[in-house]
Amino acid sequence: MTVQDIRSFNRFYTNVIGALDYGRRLYAPYTLTESRVLYELAHAPRTDAADLRAQLHLDAGYLTRILNKFEEDGLIERGPSETDPRRRRITLTTPGRQAAALLDERARQSVGAMLDTVRAEDRPRLADALRTVRTILGDGRAAPRPEDVVLREPAPGDLGWIVQRNAALYAAEYGFDADYEALVARIVADHAETHDPRRERTWIAELDGRPVGCVMCVRDDAPGAARLRLLLVEPDARGLGIGDRLVGALVDFAREAGYREVVLWTNDILAAARRIYRRHGFVLVAEKPHHSFGQDLTGQDWRLDLDATQE
Repeated sequence: MTVQDIRSFNRFYTNVIGALDYGRRLYAPYTLTESRVLYELAHAPRTDAADLRAQLHLDAGYLTRILNKFEEDGLIERGPSETDPRRRRITLTTPGRQAAALLDERARQSVGAMLDTVRAEDRPRLADALRTVRTILGDGRAAPRPEDVVLREPAPGDLGWIVQRNAALYAAEYGFDADYEALVARIVADHAETHDPRRERTWIAELDGRPVGCVMCVRDDAPGAARLRLLLVEPDARGLGIGDRLVGALVDFAREAGYREVVLWTNDILAAARRIYRRHGFVLVAEKPHHSFGQDLTGQDWRLDLDATQE
């Protein structure tokens, strides 16, 4: 292995992914760097300029010019940081989220078209090779890190994944029967058919190109209330703070969407989830024994007062 081998591979791969002609490949008015900044903002709701500089290793002046352009185009808003008054918090506006989602969709289409040229029997070998490169050039880190996880909106197939993984995990870990799968399927189908994107949203946590977690924010029947539904984290991705990030993203969205409270229903056997809810300020307001999904359970209602937690 020589320096020339690495440089030769870099030239080859930048041509494969179209890095030198990114705007034309994705039909976008943004450079590769601008698109990456949009991507980071879309997947980290509490990002400020210092975070972006650290994550992307960008020159401060260059990043400032990009953010100024985004602000002029109405893609971002800047305000004081909640944790450090010396910093400026950056959030995407609705047009900004739409632009980021469009870029993400087109990037997926581009990569999907590239994978379509790879034979099915060669894909596992390709995936192993990519993991090997990341492990070796990433200081030998084989274990995933919290910063490797991104939160995104659902792509085609993700809603089906939510149903399948909820059913499989709850059957394996708690013995739930097919009634639970039917309930999840109804929740997901109703959300897919009737949700209002301004007031309702689904998040997928992605690690190494695969979904490893999810949560849904839907309108509740009670006026001014949002409901948290279907929080899930894959067993092999636990310990990375994914559940905490999913709930945090939902609470931020609910507050910005104008809800007064967030409510949820869970069962007392879900101890890890209840710890997350409590950390975010949810309060247990009622509980009641019931027999559902083939099990004797104790259902619990939890509530988060968004006006109180904002003060």
